[in-house]
Amino acid sequence: MERGDLVELARAGTGRGLAAVTRLPGGTSKGVYRLHLDDGTTAVAYLWHPAENYWPDGGDGPEGVDAFEAAVERFAAIGVRTPRVLLLDRGRSRYPADAAVVEDVTGGPLSEVFDRVPRRTLERLGEAVLAMAGTTGPAPERPCEVTVLERAYDDLGEAAKRVERIGAVRDEVDDVLRELVAAVRPRRRHGFVHGELGPEHVLVTAEGEPVVIDVEGASFFDVEWEHAYLSFRFGRHYRWLEVDGLDEARLRFYRLALHLSLVAGPLRLLEGDFPDRDGMLGIVESNMGHVLGALR
Repeated sequence: MERGDLVELARAGTGRGLAAVTRLPGGTSKGVYRLHLDDGTTAVAYLWHPAENYWPDGGDGPEGVDAFEAAVERFAAIGVRTPRVLLLDRGRSRYPADAAVVEDVTGGPLSEVFDRVPRRTLERLGEAVLAMAGTTGPAPERPCEVTVLERAYDDLGEAAKRVERIGAVRDEVDDVLRELVAAVRPRRRHGFVHGELGPEHVLVTAEGEPVVIDVEGASFFDVEWEHAYLSFRFGRHYRWLEVDGLDEARLRFYRLALHLSLVAGPLRLLEGDFPDRDGMLGIVESNMGHVLGALR
C-alpha cells in the first residue's frame, strides 16, 4: 500500500493530510492500516478490497461497510465500546472498495498487555460479554447446532485431506461429533455474539478501557459458541468473562467443532499468500492436539 492510495480517504475521514501509512498485522479478510497524519496524530483505515482478502475462496463471512456499520450500531446499543467511526465510504470515489476510517486505539491489543492492564479492564470486558449474552434477538434461519455440525463436517474433511494424523482418525472424529450433537437439546433463545472474540480482538485505551474490533461477523447465535472460543483463547483470564446458565452439552460439541475450524481454517489460509505462515502453523498444531485429545 502506497501513501498516495489513501491520501483522499485520510483527508475525508480526519480533515488532515497524510504523512505515512503502515500496515497493521492480523487481518485476513480486510486490510488494516495506520494513517500517520500531518499533525502527528493517527487514525486507522479498514479496506475491504479483494486484494486485502487472504482467503483463497474469499471467505464466507459478512464483510464491507454495511456489515461493519450494522455491527457497530448493535454493539453501541448494548453499551459495548468499538473504535469511534470517523468515516464510512461506500462511494469508492476515494478508494476502489468499501472503506472506513476509525479512531486509533493505541494502548495495544489485550493479548500483548494482559499482565499490565488494571483489573478493571477485565471487569469491564466481562460486563460487555455479559451484556452481549443477555441481548436476545431473532433466531437464525436454522438451528445453530445444525449450522455448526455442517461446518464441522466440512472442516473435518478438509483437515483430513491435508493432515495425515487427522485423516487417520477421520471416522473416529466423525463418531464423536455425532455423539456430542445428539446430546444437544433444541432451544429458541439466542444472544449477541462477536464470533471470534479473542484477546487480539480487544484493544485497550490509555485509560484501560476495552475496545472490541473486527466486529463484522457479529450475529445472534448460541452464546455457547462465543464461550467455547473465549475459554480457549483467554485461558486463565476467562474467569473474568464467565456467565451463568450455559448449556454444557452445547459447550462440549462446540469446543470440538471450534478446534476443527482452527485446524482447517489456517490450512486454507496457507494455500494463499498469508504472511504469518509460522503463526498459522502454530495454530494448526495446537488445535490438532485438542481434536486428537477428544478421542481419548
